[in-house]
Amino acid sequence: MKYEILLLGKTKKTFLVDGIDEYVWRLKHYADVALKTIKVNRIQGNDEVVKEKEADLLLGNLFPGTFIVALDMKGHQYTSRQFSSLISGWEFTGVRHVSFVIGGPLGLSEKVLRQAKLKFSLSKMTFTHDMARLLLLEQLYRAYTIKAGEKYHK
Repeated sequence: MKYEILLLGKTKKTFLVDGIDEYVWRLKHYADVALKTIKVNRIQGNDEVVKEKEADLLLGNLFPGTFIVALDMKGHQYTSRQFSSLISGWEFTGVRHVSFVIGGPLGLSEKVLRQAKLKFSLSKMTFTHDMARLLLLEQLYRAYTIKAGEKYHK
């Protein structure tokens, strides 16, 4: 399975960069994970204009034919075991490439949400988009250790 995580701009905090790098390294034992950082210049306009321009950047950088998962606060929430089962289901049905799309500070536009095959929420709590990157990677790693029957999840 190949995962692509689309990121609007660089992760700013060093401690988050270190954590992200750690989980990308750990995941290499289970799946191919690529972080795709999209450079975002300052966008002028109201919140909706900003989200639409970010949407164009995100959608224009997706791998063709990918299974799109949008991180959205209104999305479906899973336990770690359910998330692991979801990944197993993707593998069983032949999904080969999954792109996780994380919006900027304003979230994702409806344009992106309409194209997503799954809307996924990490929590009912609100996180920075930089923190969401780390949490998503940790949960991907946890899902694979659950699938492998390893003790990390315990």
